[in-house]
Amino acid sequence: MNSKVSESSDAGNMTDILMPTLRLFLSTLKEVVKRPSSMVGGILLVLIVLTSALFPLFMHTDPLAQDLMARFTPPVWQEGGTWQYILGTDNLGRDIFSRMLYGSRISLIVGFSAVLVAELLGIILGLISGYYGGKIDAVIMRIADIFMAYPFMLLTISVIAVLGPSILNLILVLGMSDWVTYARTIRGSVLSIKRKEFVEASRAIGTPHPVIIRRHVLPNVISPLIILGTLRVANIIIWESGLSYLGMGAPPPMATWGRMLAEGRVYITDAWWLVTLPGLAIMLTILSINLLGDGLRDALDPRLKNL
Repeated sequence: MNSKVSESSDAGNMTDILMPTLRLFLSTLKEVVKRPSSMVGGILLVLIVLTSALFPLFMHTDPLAQDLMARFTPPVWQEGGTWQYILGTDNLGRDIFSRMLYGSRISLIVGFSAVLVAELLGIILGLISGYYGGKIDAVIMRIADIFMAYPFMLLTISVIAVLGPSILNLILVLGMSDWVTYARTIRGSVLSIKRKEFVEASRAIGTPHPVIIRRHVLPNVISPLIILGTLRVANIIIWESGLSYLGMGAPPPMATWGRMLAEGRVYITDAWWLVTLPGLAIMLTILSINLLGDGLRDALDPRLKNL
């Protein structure tokens, strides 16, 4: 009997979290569709994600395969180009197109995974800090101040220099270095929400604090998290590219956009595509995420809905 009660309670807890999230997702999707710029950003981002995820099914070109006889082959639309290498080759004869597609997978995986790590850590600490307050709030916020006082990129470089470059280390370091932004955002929202009448009423009738946080506080702080998380993905991708450019991203010989920029800068006057094409890929990805993020902000912020 107790096990059945426990199972029904767990199911109810999941419903309390999933149903508001699902309703928020559907209403947000309707608002985003109404905005052309956010639609363009969303479609472009979906195409980038699908292309990076599915290209191994249709392309069998090894991004690490070298062909020294085909060094510095230009893109197909330029004189000397060939359909075998649509976007040309680099100084070792490696296919630029397959390397860009492979690099997109790394940038997107690192971007979304690091944001997920930062959000989970920031949500937990921000909820605890804002709801309970007092000494707990003071300790968490002072730790946040220490993180904020240390330059983000310098902190990331220092940690990766000790741990060694790898995708997992990159995700963990970028995620754990960026939690302060989410924690402060959540804390500010919680400080406002916990004074609302429905929260005070739940507390007055003896509802446990974890239940109040799960049912009343957390659903009301999801909106700013979605907006912030979307925009921070773009920042993480830029930081990942910067670290790869410095040789502290994914370990070689893995192809990343940042490493392609670093390797191609030496030949920029003779082979413009080595730097220009990866740079355009980074720009389009960041642009699509920012356009989608602006649309989500307009859709989720009630103050902007009537503007």
